[in-house]
Amino acid sequence: MIVTIRKKAVFNWSGGKDSALALYKVLQQNQFEVIALLTTVNEETKLSSMHAIPHALILKQAESIGIPLYPVFLPKDINIYEQRMLDAANHFKEQGVAHFIFGDIYLTDVRKYREDRLHPLGIEVVEPLWNQNSTEVIHDFLASGIKTKIIVTDASKLDETFIGQDISSAVIDSIPAEVDVCGENGEYHTFSYAGGPFKHSVDFNIIETKKMFYEFKLGNGEEMTYHYWQAIFE
Repeated sequence: MIVTIRKKAVFNWSGGKDSALALYKVLQQNQFEVIALLTTVNEETKLSSMHAIPHALILKQAESIGIPLYPVFLPKDINIYEQRMLDAANHFKEQGVAHFIFGDIYLTDVRKYREDRLHPLGIEVVEPLWNQNSTEVIHDFLASGIKTKIIVTDASKLDETFIGQDISSAVIDSIPAEVDVCGENGEYHTFSYAGGPFKHSVDFNIIETKKMFYEFKLGNGEEMTYHYWQAIFE
């Protein structure tokens, strides 16, 4: 009998469609033993850093998938981010983890950022969706049967009518040509709740849609304001 020895890995979980698809592929391939879903959460709001999903719902996702959640709570001070992530990486390295898995598609600067910080620790970056184009990825996603709702949009790209819609062929066809169909450039974010890696559907309710704005100060001192439509969960 041939025994497959799986390599220990941590999956970096956003709660959205690309994460769900990448994790589903990894679990099907059975090369890795995914021991945790790592996600970053704002200490004050208790919302996930990337998709503004309530921590309680991320926990529900992890419970449905059957893999423990490892939240990294982050303050507003961005300088603390790298130290907290380094602490998390070292925590898992001590457990024999040598692979961190992500759901990126083609943003080379993002991948380089991850590799620059993880490779010195002896941790390899694994990208199951890497080097596909967005059209291929979205077709794979639709074929997977994973259910996901749009919960955040860049207001300059997609209006509030997209909030709460499930990703489907019809929705993808309605996305403007200048918008990446996977939202890889931050045009929209999603919440996955059934199918694929989920053993049962995650219960949740969107009670309203709000327009939010975020102000950023660039390195040259210039201030930028970004507007988003965001789902508010019950």
